[in-house]
Amino acid sequence: MEAVTVLPSFASKMRECERVCQTLYSEIPHEVQDALVQRRLQQMVNTAMLNPLWRERLRGAGVTSAPTTYEEWQRVPLSDKDVQRDFFMDTRPGLVVPLTRGDFEVVASGGTSGGRPLEVVYALRELRDTYEIAGRFMGAYQLAGHLAGTDPKWLFTTLADYQMWSSGTMVGGVLQQVPGVNYVGAGPVTAPVLEHMFSYRGPKALMGISAGIAILAELGAGMRQEYRESFRVALYGSGVLPHRKRVELQALYPNLAILSYFAATQAETIGLQLDAASPYLSSVPGLHYIEIVDEEGRPVPEGEEGELVVTRLHAHEAPLLRLKLGDRMIRRPRTEGPGLKTQQFEFAGRTGDVLHINDSQYSAARAYTAVCDELKAADVVDLAEVAHDVQFVNFREGKTITLFAAVDDVLGLTYRSDAVLGPYGAQQLFVNALPRALSLFNHGEANAASIERTGYTFQLKFVPRLSAEIERTAVGKVPLVRDRG
Repeated sequence: MEAVTVLPSFASKMRECERVCQTLYSEIPHEVQDALVQRRLQQMVNTAMLNPLWRERLRGAGVTSAPTTYEEWQRVPLSDKDVQRDFFMDTRPGLVVPLTRGDFEVVASGGTSGGRPLEVVYALRELRDTYEIAGRFMGAYQLAGHLAGTDPKWLFTTLADYQMWSSGTMVGGVLQQVPGVNYVGAGPVTAPVLEHMFSYRGPKALMGISAGIAILAELGAGMRQEYRESFRVALYGSGVLPHRKRVELQALYPNLAILSYFAATQAETIGLQLDAASPYLSSVPGLHYIEIVDEEGRPVPEGEEGELVVTRLHAHEAPLLRLKLGDRMIRRPRTEGPGLKTQQFEFAGRTGDVLHINDSQYSAARAYTAVCDELKAADVVDLAEVAHDVQFVNFREGKTITLFAAVDDVLGLTYRSDAVLGPYGAQQLFVNALPRALSLFNHGEANAASIERTGYTFQLKFVPRLSAEIERTAVGKVPLVRDRG
């Protein structure tokens, strides 16, 4: 085990690759990056097999030696949060280097939908490498164009750690490493505190969960114009920021770009949105090996949706191979040409964002888009424009799915919906929309007539903002789907 602690870090290999190629690692041709990452994956399998539990798991899947190709890598079994819990909690038997040696950090996740505690362990020396790599990338490719000029530049986060939840630690570690930028770990803020922060001279960026970014439109309502103009980048955490919130934010902060920062406590920077006009997320080259896979763990073709699988490349001492994070992504083309060379993908929803109607499964994100299209075509409402939050609630036993939409004008929209659609209008609207929410491989599985025969009742209900009928997590997130009964 001691030999593992003195192995050269992958960060040092990346720096050596930069020296030989005489260019930034993130701009080195794909084939060179691919070769280096493949070598790293081989080394990680060899290292993991020093641990009895990993060795048993890999051999059980038929992996007895390091994979020589990416196709062989796909034989490494996928891990989920149960595997993570079994390997890195209690006696933490998945560690290659024991905790008694020290220099580790235990990180806890606050986003477990099952409510069970979930921890992972990082070697601090490897964690520092990931912070530096991600911070440099973020500064060069995501923030540089927005935080320009000679004034001091600021990067805030409203994420905060409490009761061992470690989001602020993980993301804060990256943000502190953005070159040339001053970092403030603010935690939750009130309007006066936000105004105080925004009074600092110079352009500013702020990172928070989606709800934490959305509320900035309210917190900044009374703020001085010059302070609002200095807010240049809002970075929202994993998930979706409703269109309505984007409009409100950009009306209040005229120079604001709104970008996604997709991360997890198991992977502090998975994908960064570099262009506000494109929903594509870019991976940080050399940070993680990212796969978008089908149900068999094989990569999906470009343009198709699959499950996000992440392997940290800087985790010799505490490996966690091929972890499914519970998110679905669409695989997009790699960036080509001069400059950045990296993977791209697009968020398609949480794995659990599925509407189960008898034996068929419908993407809730696609269902919402289709329902919005139907409502707009019927001249009822542009739901994407007016809704603060939305949530499907599936009462399976009662065979009823209700789409709750939090809006300002509850009575007016309810009246208009009833008047335009009539007593059975919402039912017909959903029945027409849902076939468009089937996945590529399930097209033709259902049509309007077959959905009607399921016996399900579909409803649209407008509710006030912060209504208790829309369920929120402990940190204020609004899941798109809730199953009850």
